[in-house]
Parts: sequence; structure tokens; C-alpha cells
Amino acid sequence: MTPEEKLAELGLELPEAANPIGSYVNAVRSGNLLHISGGLPIMGDQKFLGKVPTECDVETARQAARVAILTRLAVIKAELGSLNQVERIVSISGFVNAEPDFTAHPQVINGASDLLVEIFGEAGKHSRAAVGCSSLPLGVSVEVGLIVEVKS
Repeated sequence: MTPEEKLAELGLELPEAANPIGSYVNAVRSGNLLHISGGLPIMGDQKFLGKVPTECDVETARQAARVAILTRLAVIKAELGSLNQVERIVSISGFVNAEPDFTAHPQVINGASDLLVEIFGEAGKHSRAAVGCSSLPLGVSVEVGLIVEVKS
């Protein structure tokens, strides 16, 4: 099953890849690696805002991480034409807009990691960083960036 077929089976759709709102690009390819800029959990009217866990509970933040990955997959598809061009997910960096005493960052970013494995299977398993921040752009609860290996 292709990644796009798996998305359909899961009942998920990719948004249009949003244009960057700063002095950067959505993706940079170097050899067989595609570096994807951090993405926010904003898709249409759906926005995940607030500090975890006081303004945004852990389960909602996990969902936010899933939405952020969908926005990143949209960038990959826009860059490569198809998610079938992904050889494997190499690494993700997950940032959680967290209260100072919050320590469950990995549980939040598991939302992104788990979705990548659901979509890509073994090729979706990756290395990862899951860290807390005092704030994130637009007050979102999470931000996720990734590096993917592209088929030759």
C-alpha cells in the first residue's frame, strides 16, 4: 500500500502546502536528504494553541503533533510530487510549548512519530528529539520538523 493510499485508509487528507511566512523555504534538498522546515498544527480552521498541559492537555497536544506532520507531508508531496518518493523518515524534531515543570514531551511528540509509522511502516521509524520551549510561533502547542531520505 502506498503512503497516499494509507492516508486515505486512515481517513486523512493532506492540506495544500502553505507558503513560508518568513525568510526561509519549506524544504531544502541536499543529495538524497530533504530537510523540511518546522510546521505548525494549523490546517484550515483547525488550530491547536496554548501551553501544555495547562491550556492544551497532553492528548490534544498529541493530536496537534499529528496535524503538524500532515502539514509537513503536504510540503514533501509538493516538493517531490508524491509521497512514494520517500525512502524513509530519517529524523524528526518536535517542540512542545510547555509549562516549565512539564516533562512529558515525548508523549506529545509520539503523536507525530506514531502517524509516520502508520503511514510509512518500517520506513517511518526515525530518530527524534522531543523538547519543551517557553513559547512557539502564533502561540501553537507544538511544532515539528523532519528530515527524509528521498529515493534515488
